Amino acid sequence: MAGLDLFIEMAPRGRRGRAVEEALRAAIVEGRLAAGSRLPATRSLAEELGLARGTVSQAYAQLVAEGWLTTAGRAGTRVAAQPSPELRAVRAVGGAVPAPLHDLSPGRPDVSVFPRQAWLVALRHVLREAPAAALGYGDPRGRIELRAALSGYLGRVRGVRVDPGHLVVCSGYTQALGLLAEVFAQVGVREAGMENPALADHLTVVGRRLGVVDAEVDAEGMSVAALEGSGAGAAVCTPAHQFPLGVSMSAARRARLLGWAQERGGWIVEDDYDGEFRYDKRPVGALQGRHPGRVVYVGSVSKSLGPGVRLGWIACPPGLLEPLTEVKRLADRTTGPLDQLAFASMLASGAYDRHLRTVRRAYRQRRDVLAARVAQCLPRARLTGIAAGLHAIVELPVSGPSEADTVAALRAASVRVHPLGGYLRGPVPAGYAPRLVVGYATPPAHAYGLALDALLGTLRAL
Repeated sequence: MAGLDLFIEMAPRGRRGRAVEEALRAAIVEGRLAAGSRLPATRSLAEELGLARGTVSQAYAQLVAEGWLTTAGRAGTRVAAQPSPELRAVRAVGGAVPAPLHDLSPGRPDVSVFPRQAWLVALRHVLREAPAAALGYGDPRGRIELRAALSGYLGRVRGVRVDPGHLVVCSGYTQALGLLAEVFAQVGVREAGMENPALADHLTVVGRRLGVVDAEVDAEGMSVAALEGSGAGAAVCTPAHQFPLGVSMSAARRARLLGWAQERGGWIVEDDYDGEFRYDKRPVGALQGRHPGRVVYVGSVSKSLGPGVRLGWIACPPGLLEPLTEVKRLADRTTGPLDQLAFASMLASGAYDRHLRTVRRAYRQRRDVLAARVAQCLPRARLTGIAAGLHAIVELPVSGPSEADTVAALRAASVRVHPLGGYLRGPVPAGYAPRLVVGYATPPAHAYGLALDALLGTLRAL
């Protein structure tokens, strides 16, 4: 097809036909030319490369003979749908690990229930009504329409007290944490307290700019004593539903943490992790609502809509707004204005609330099924952290196989879960019971039962 463009890197010396062959093979092996991709017509590619058409034709013919390419009349020449034995060998040597059949990873929603129709309606509305200025660079804090809608929504649903002018839109929690670490460093903070256990990626992001103080998590939440005895000037916590343990911060611990921030002049970063998904008790309001001047509230749609929608927000105290806005401007990485406006439209119309009610009900049913099946199949196991969120902790008997051996057996059965020990820092405590972090939202509905069968059948056999 004459209209197709194709970039290939050819060796500067040697036979030109062989160079074309090797360049195309490399593009296929590296994945730059995916299965089914259509190649340019031989005449077009020959002109582009400054070669005789016959040279390119012979290169195509050789790759067809080897199984790299296919050709069928008007369908043109395409990358073979089934890789050749040579390509399979190359990928096998590369050590690619096949995806598990049953993915019970924590912290991920069922993306198959993304509200496509509501999103489409919102996008259509935006494309009709959005001003031309919405397609420009705009305010680094994000579109005012979204910030105004978020201000009302967060106040109504999470008890957050924030003016639209003090909201900063970002691409998600990880970017927000990186921006805040940079701002803290600029205002003189040298160390930040972080929960133990916690996600390693978050530790890495903060550790690029600040020292990290370990703060153990117990049944009441993050230890404040660890902060009081350190030089930490900031604390990063998940009061609503700690990841991965699943505990909610108690009222007494919240009060002590706020007292530390007030006395120390410190900052609290509140990750409202799973704040939308509480099942057994009334939702607890955000910590930020009790001290907006010292608590930085961060949220995103990664669990409610899906991680593919790169959209989050920071409710920023007045004392950090100016440096945060400047750091955000320099980061030059944000959610597109059309997505911001579409989400604002969903908030204003109530479509987002309706979606949350639907998925909250579905995830609660999944959690209940998991609890019932664990009680039935593994009577010696204990399920914790289930009052909220999209994951639970399955605690196994101390006398059984180790956590590493259990995860290896599940991997062999094509089941993916996370070992709790992978989130812990420091030595494992004496008498540590193997625990698995099991996400119950990831598989689509039709595959959930099969995933539980594989998980519980393997654990029972152990």
